[in-house]
Amino acid sequence: MKKISKKKKSKFALAASLICADISDLKGEITKLERGGIDYIHFDVMDNQFVPRFGLYPEMLKAVKRLTNIPVDVHLMVDDPEKAIPVFAEAGADYIVIHAEATSHLDHLVKMIRKSGSKPGIALNPSTSLSVLDYVLGDIDLVMLMAINPGILGHKLIPGMMQKISELKTKLKKYPDMLIEIDGGVSFESGREMLKRGANMLVCGTSAIFKPEGDVDVKIKEFKKLLSR
Repeated sequence: MKKISKKKKSKFALAASLICADISDLKGEITKLERGGIDYIHFDVMDNQFVPRFGLYPEMLKAVKRLTNIPVDVHLMVDDPEKAIPVFAEAGADYIVIHAEATSHLDHLVKMIRKSGSKPGIALNPSTSLSVLDYVLGDIDLVMLMAINPGILGHKLIPGMMQKISELKTKLKKYPDMLIEIDGGVSFESGREMLKRGANMLVCGTSAIFKPEGDVDVKIKEFKKLLSR
């Protein structure tokens, strides 16, 4: 009998930033993401207060969840995450990631996310210290480091964030299953360095997979292949 070889599990995951997709063809874009083997859909929610931009909304998340089984991580860049958590949990968020800077009751909101049925994550702006994670690490599933200033288009990767990834990896040595997600500035060159430093989940947008030229599914496969070398 021929032995069936098991598919080798990837050491990293790619999350497609849906806000960079062609929203007028949501079904078509998600089909391409599925064909390309994307691991997560990254869903940016912005209120034009916490960051200077508006983002995606819960009705769109419900539509996404009807179209695909790809897990969705909802990134709340809002001033009052406590109001948004139940809304996006009900809409189907697999992960809800809140900014440490947006609340003085981080532990309470983490428990709120868990109780809602979603997995909790914490996002940190570039200048925010890793020490804010000290008392919630045992209760979360994901830490997201912003490698650019959130919500501002055109910002380039902040070089110091590479060292911050290394420091976070060291901090999380007792949590080997924690997702370390990097949002912003992800390209082939920076992505390889981020993975080397300890990241295991990269958010990809216009600079990686949603380029004007080429098919999204092909870009995903090419990007994964390049990063795996």
